[in-house]
Amino acid sequence: MKVKDLFDVQYGVNLELMSCETTTTQDIDGVNFVARTSNNNGVVAVVKKIKGVEPQPTGTLSCSSGGSVLETFVQTKPYYSGRDLYVLTPKSNMTLAEKLYYCMCIRANAYRYSYGRQANKTLRELDLPDAIPNWVHEIKIKPITTKKITYNAPLLYVEKWGDYTLGELFKFHKGKRLTKEDMMEGGINFIGAISENNGVRQLVDVEPIFQPNCITVNYNGSVGEAFYQHKPFWASDDVNVLYANGWELNKYIAMFVITTIKANQYKFSYGRKWTLEKMKESIIKLPKTTDGFPDWAYMEDYIKALSYSDRI
Repeated sequence: MKVKDLFDVQYGVNLELMSCETTTTQDIDGVNFVARTSNNNGVVAVVKKIKGVEPQPTGTLSCSSGGSVLETFVQTKPYYSGRDLYVLTPKSNMTLAEKLYYCMCIRANAYRYSYGRQANKTLRELDLPDAIPNWVHEIKIKPITTKKITYNAPLLYVEKWGDYTLGELFKFHKGKRLTKEDMMEGGINFIGAISENNGVRQLVDVEPIFQPNCITVNYNGSVGEAFYQHKPFWASDDVNVLYANGWELNKYIAMFVITTIKANQYKFSYGRKWTLEKMKESIIKLPKTTDGFPDWAYMEDYIKALSYSDRI
């Protein structure tokens, strides 16, 4: 069975995030913007609704034909689709579990593609299983629980934020190459230039070269992916390690800052690396105090006020 047999495959609205007006998750009229990423169900921002442009409907599958090729997600809210994104609408009624199963099956074909070989011409012809296994209907997923069930975060007045270079906020260190021959199984996190699992590619038997309470940012591979590291680790040479310069970092502030760092991802790609010098010069926007310094206390309070913040 082919993808086209189960889904109506249509090219999305092909919007550029830079051309949209971003808003916050607190905006009840905001629309999710889904792009060619492998994270956060494909959602990279919330934008204001565009007059005359209808969002893609809830319950459809978004599928990247470029970028993170064949990353496929079930969208549970109306959304706008970015470049090289296809919208798959089931031709018959499907449960959420069945849609998630087909997302997994489509994603399993990603090895056939690369940065230079996209799936725009072949997506419809990809093979899918003829039948759904029984375990798809039987599997039970335990929802993430939280004691914070209300959303009472302070408002974000982005227009009042200040501009800061990463070089003035952080001390930079480069990761170090570790060959496969030296990667014996162990208990130390090895941070690679990947986009998932907090950057941890595997556990290795080495002495850690970096201490925790810092942010790692990929300059190669999945460029611009950023993570907070809370354990000693070894970082590959495709990763830059950022330590607070003259201020105190914690996991809550890190979650806020990481989001603003990743907002620079669109400027770089596999062919245009986010080198150390470019990263130091890159500007991020942050809330500021009346004297112009970053308002670290505000950022910490904001993250702590979010739902599920107690699970960080």
